[in-house]
Amino acid sequence: PTESALGWGEMLTELQERGVRKIGLVCADGLKGLEDVISTIFPGAPLQRCTTHLKRNLLSCVRNGDKGELAEDLRQVFRTGDRSYTVERAWEQWQALCEKWGQDYRSFRRRGEDPAYKAYFTYLNYEARIQSMIYTTNWIERLQKDFRRVTRMRGAMPSEESVLLLMGKTAMDKKSYLRPVPRIDLDRDLFPE
Repeated sequence: PTESALGWGEMLTELQERGVRKIGLVCADGLKGLEDVISTIFPGAPLQRCTTHLKRNLLSCVRNGDKGELAEDLRQVFRTGDRSYTVERAWEQWQALCEKWGQDYRSFRRRGEDPAYKAYFTYLNYEARIQSMIYTTNWIERLQKDFRRVTRMRGAMPSEESVLLLMGKTAMDKKSYLRPVPRIDLDRDLFPE
């Protein structure tokens, strides 16, 4: 019913007990304490915070007249698919954005120097062709929404196995997962030798 770092910690511990030794990337929203839980159970696992959640949060902090300009500034900071765009460059642009908008909105000032915001730029360490697939959790949330919809339509299920079968069918029916992932196997961060 509610998401918590403790709940995620229990799930990650269970995965570890079932044999998972390393995680290549965790994509998550802004849940407090999650980064500590991940680093405790799977040290060194990189965390990518959802940029879409951050953008929505920031856009809700400004006047309607400023939303268009801020949205464009955010598009420039959170670029994908550009091999020459690095984490360092993105961080500099993020700080410049926070300084610019911090003149009119105090909430932006503190964000510019907060190192926790570097977790929003992890995607830039990966192959440029897959960056747009890993910098947001929207596709995961959409799948969760589909899971809730199909289980709600059925009301009761006869067994856990029937629920798992239904979830598998729902996931396999998603057309968006048919999109080819170009040469993802070449990304050595996700697939080491």
